[in-house]
Amino acid sequence: MKLGNVFVPVDDLDKAIAFYGLPVKFRDGDRFAALDGGGVTIALAGPAEHVTAGIAPSYKVEDVRQAVRLFEERGAQVVREPESGPHETRAVLRDPSGNVFVLYS
Repeated sequence: MKLGNVFVPVDDLDKAIAFYGLPVKFRDGDRFAALDGGGVTIALAGPAEHVTAGIAPSYKVEDVRQAVRLFEERGAQVVREPESGPHETRAVLRDPSGNVFVLYS
């Protein structure tokens, strides 16, 4: 597992890209843009891709379902079960302190 990006839900992708002013690594219309944060990707998510209500670390894992089971055993709460999207499979969990994080592959 490694930190893959920092997930940031935004209302308007064009405005958010202009606001952050970082180079765009990848963009999928109004759904999503990956910005080069110099060692970490800033993942701007338009309204169609809001899987969390706020900023959340996103961890890239080999197998999302297996990672969800592992984190549940450690005390995590599943907020959104694993689901397949246009570019990845992802799940949203809450750690024992109440912080939300995303797992994806």
